[in-house]
Amino acid sequence: MALEPGEGAKALPDITMSAIAKEREAMENGGVCDGGDPEDAGGEERVREGWSNKMDFIIACIGYAVGLGNVWRFPYLCYKNGGGAFLIPYFISLFCCGIPLFFMEISLGQLFQQGGITVWNMFPVLKGVGYCALTIAGFFTTYYIVICGWAFFFLFSSFTTTLPWADCNGYWTDINCSDPNLQHENVTEGYFLTNNGTERLKKYGQLPAQQFWEKRVLNISGGIDEIGGIRWELLGCLILAWALCYVCICRGVKQTGKIVYFTALAPYVILTVLLVRGATLPGASDGIYYFINPKWDKLTSPTVWVDAATQIFFSYGVGVGSLISLGSYNDVRNNCFLDTVIVGVVNAFTSMYAGFVTFSVLGYMAHQLGVEVQDVVDEGPGLTFVSYPTAVTTIPGSFIFSIIFFAMLLMLGLNTQFCVLEGIVTSIMDEFPQYNLRNHRKKLLFAICCVLCLMGVLCVTEGGMYIFQLYDSYGASGMCLLWVASWECICLSYGYGFKRFYDGITNMIGFGPGKFWIVAWAFLSPAVSSGIFVFSVAAWKPAAYGSHYTYPLIGQLLGNAMTLVVIQWVPTMAAYSVYKAPGGSLRKRWLHVTMPAIQPALRMEPQTLLPTVHDRVIASPLELTALASGVTPPTCNHKNGDLTKTSKSEVYTNPMMYTVNDEGYVGSKPHIHSD
Repeated sequence: MALEPGEGAKALPDITMSAIAKEREAMENGGVCDGGDPEDAGGEERVREGWSNKMDFIIACIGYAVGLGNVWRFPYLCYKNGGGAFLIPYFISLFCCGIPLFFMEISLGQLFQQGGITVWNMFPVLKGVGYCALTIAGFFTTYYIVICGWAFFFLFSSFTTTLPWADCNGYWTDINCSDPNLQHENVTEGYFLTNNGTERLKKYGQLPAQQFWEKRVLNISGGIDEIGGIRWELLGCLILAWALCYVCICRGVKQTGKIVYFTALAPYVILTVLLVRGATLPGASDGIYYFINPKWDKLTSPTVWVDAATQIFFSYGVGVGSLISLGSYNDVRNNCFLDTVIVGVVNAFTSMYAGFVTFSVLGYMAHQLGVEVQDVVDEGPGLTFVSYPTAVTTIPGSFIFSIIFFAMLLMLGLNTQFCVLEGIVTSIMDEFPQYNLRNHRKKLLFAICCVLCLMGVLCVTEGGMYIFQLYDSYGASGMCLLWVASWECICLSYGYGFKRFYDGITNMIGFGPGKFWIVAWAFLSPAVSSGIFVFSVAAWKPAAYGSHYTYPLIGQLLGNAMTLVVIQWVPTMAAYSVYKAPGGSLRKRWLHVTMPAIQPALRMEPQTLLPTVHDRVIASPLELTALASGVTPPTCNHKNGDLTKTSKSEVYTNPMMYTVNDEGYVGSKPHIHSD
């Protein structure tokens, strides 16, 4: 059955010879039509920039993936879940989920040259995945930079020969402050000696660093329902961190790529200095032994496997859209497979390396306090801002090691913040090209920084730690990341088509990376991520701060609202796209929203990717539309060529934009407006 000239013309826009000639010329020059005359959008848009060289991109990815989680979360999880035995589920999760998803996101950005929202136009009905990732990125940058503010506070406090958390002489300390320097063998067992010479039960005792952290830095309130006043010093540190982010990335990825050379590589020098010093301290071997000693019985616990997979998602930064945006600035012929291998190896190595640094110091701390290593290990902020500062005070030249340690924390935090913020900006600029936001990048970035900084002000109040924990546990939690990762795999593998994507990568990098990746994208990664998501929902527990505070109902509701704000984008956008799609019947609407609305930036082989009419390749999308509308293309030798009714499977193998007329015939959507 052939489409007669003029049939379906009402469903397709008017086509002119000049438009066809313009598009054919663009395609012959290797260009990609971008939606019409830029003047229609209110001015010419700046050309998309790119990395200065390959190393800029690799270093940026390393800086993004290697963050605070490598220093505080991986060592804690490794100890908690069986020491060396934890490495088994860790590396299994790494190869089944971490590296495949990392490779997938980098390749998506590079193949389509689009940010973390627009790229999902490859299967429009699931475009909400991009908005999920953008929302997570917004929550993440809001609270993550607060850690940089804390690091600034400790860094500034370290510029003194006697660290303020070294004893109990500060105005913020109370009778429960247990100064290690005052304790001696004559103190009654089970008690500690206070500053005023009296003895109190050890269970009430707090280290000077703990009181400095809770009473001086945070001045923490009794709960989330007691927000209290703003901690003005912390607010100043927060604004400083945001200002530093803005200055470092306002000029685009070329500038960011140069800055991360320092911020990404300097922490390795500092880690090496700390490892050398830590390994020479008494008790260091005990700490390292606790780190690597395997407890095989732990492997039978499902929580061990959940922790391993969740750590991989946190560590590699998948599901936030930043990797897609960073990859979109690559040259389309870049070997992103090699980049993935390099970053994956470096990230895993850094986690192990940081583990040795952490536990050598904690072993020394346990030796000094006369307790077991497990009694000084804590997770997250407690490990970073209590255990480490306590250990540093007992090292000769403590203020020097304190300065370099918190400088390292600051650089690790800013590295990740730079890349996530760049991902947000890129996603917005690419999603709304009609506003020419690339010409106003600095203004857009400034507005985003201001909005996110205002959102973060609640985290620097007296009850700010409770808000911080909600962001961490709900807004940018493992559950949200798992949700996004699951839908990313489904969208790519079963919406766009894993074979088509694999062929695109093969054409892009010049070789096939191997069938393992298809298996990982189509089966392993979605099975693992969705399985862990279901387990996390089933094992859900109310959020808590430490072991003594459980959030009241208002806190639980606020946290659940954050999670819902993230996950609602997938069903909401899917329903909206179907509702707005033309076609009348549900079947026609569904066909519209499941057709690719974006094509790879790389020019493909026309004989395999473009439709033919009378055995002649139609190299221009407008020519196909012209034939369907009864217009003879200027280079077509036959008159009113036939467009055969195309099957759905054939359409799915063609990475072009399509429209379907009332009779069910398929033609490609034009990318250039008619004159």
